[in-house]
Amino acid sequence: MRNCMDFADGEDVARARSRSPIIRVPTFQAYRASTHRFPVEIHRTTAAIQENANAIKMLRVRGVDIRLASTLAARSSFGKELDSIIRVDHAGELGADRIYAGQMAVLGRTTVGPTIQHMWDQEKRHRAKFEELIRKYRVRPTVLTPLWNIVGFALGAGTALMGEKAAMACTVAVETVIVEHYNDQLRTLMKNDDNVDKEILETIKKFRDEEQDHHDTGIDHGAEQAPFYQVLTNVIKCGCKTAISISKVI
Repeated sequence: MRNCMDFADGEDVARARSRSPIIRVPTFQAYRASTHRFPVEIHRTTAAIQENANAIKMLRVRGVDIRLASTLAARSSFGKELDSIIRVDHAGELGADRIYAGQMAVLGRTTVGPTIQHMWDQEKRHRAKFEELIRKYRVRPTVLTPLWNIVGFALGAGTALMGEKAAMACTVAVETVIVEHYNDQLRTLMKNDDNVDKEILETIKKFRDEEQDHHDTGIDHGAEQAPFYQVLTNVIKCGCKTAISISKVI
């Protein structure tokens, strides 16, 4: 077989190509071209690695962003719940303050007057504390504040006009609802312990205990002997629960 370099004309070249493929020996230039691919491929591989590394970094950053966004959302949600807690407790203590004011207006000069005055003084402190928390946390008070002011005084004075035992039955009914309400709030706050100001937890615990004392005082002063005790206390409890539900929202 003749070497491809021996072909004299195009005819010979054509015949040779028809018989078998030509095996070309790479020239120096071709070799350089082939070796030139390596740095190109290395460059491409390095670029791909760098691109992957950047993508991983982006994923990590996005992961942090997602966790941060989730945390902020949780805090935002709890913030709204905390606003609701402060708002409704402020309304409740306002109502309690006015209830005892109404009772004192009727029974202040009776033998039970000092007992009612003691409970009223504590309710005044409760109200003052929640007014402080309203300002501190910039919480909007319920728009029904004027209504609870009037209703609370009317409830206190009305039950006092029915007698000392009826006034104490009113205290028992109101404080039963408030103690349960505070216990529910404490459970909610303790689930979010990391986000809660300890002052709020301690405040609610203290006030819960004092409200329980008011309840027990009412029992000790013959609340259960009031006329129509069950009916009276059930109506008052229902009214308190309704007021709480409304004050949470508006």
